[in-house]
Amino acid sequence: MSERIPSIFDLEGRVAVVTGGNRGIGLAMALGLARAGATVSVWSRDESKNAQAVEAIAALGGRAGSVRCDVSSEDSVVEACARTIEQFGRIDVGIANAGFGVYHDPIELSLERWQRVLSTNLDGTFLTFREIAKHMIERGGSGKLIAVSSMVELFGAPKQLNYAASKGAIGALVRSYAVELARHDIQVNSIQPGWISTEVLEPIVDDEKTSNVLLARTPARRFGEPRDLEGIAIYLASEASRYHTGDSIRIDGGYSVF
Repeated sequence: MSERIPSIFDLEGRVAVVTGGNRGIGLAMALGLARAGATVSVWSRDESKNAQAVEAIAALGGRAGSVRCDVSSEDSVVEACARTIEQFGRIDVGIANAGFGVYHDPIELSLERWQRVLSTNLDGTFLTFREIAKHMIERGGSGKLIAVSSMVELFGAPKQLNYAASKGAIGALVRSYAVELARHDIQVNSIQPGWISTEVLEPIVDDEKTSNVLLARTPARRFGEPRDLEGIAIYLASEASRYHTGDSIRIDGGYSVF
């Protein structure tokens, strides 16, 4: 399956975890890693969609498994990590993709709703990185940790206070982990997707007025597709990025620089 992949990007023999890897951006990255030769473990709460993701990877000729995991729960992440290692023997790549956002008036935003978003987006990234990094260090070091952040890390976003705060904190977490783990040959980076056409973005894409405004500010003149994230996921998971750490990479069609 990875015969056409240049050796520096070849992931044959590596095991990659993708949280929230059963739909949207997470699924696209999982499929991309599988195409590059990686064995993929999908962590998510929806077992039915997990099974569908595993089937999609198998249809490519890839090897995959899944674990029901709530990344906001410490016990759940610890168990998912242990089960993945038991099934596949190791973890070489960890992609913390699971997350969500809900629009709220910042003045009326309750502490419960604030914490709900941060517990999944920020705590989930921390717990996923911590457990996988622990395993990588115990086996002698070397590995890749990748967070999925957002371009709202760069600028204010209306009615997205908790979501934007969680993504901004992920950027700081990634930089700090990069410094801490570099001596173990573990590279830590994040991806900042722009306006990617997924289920979450459907209300915006379907609203002609809003979508026209966004597209006018996007040099690529189109919304991104989940598969636009495959290449960067493969790069960050591969030997090609062995000296690249502590970075946040924008995949937004030029939106943030225009």
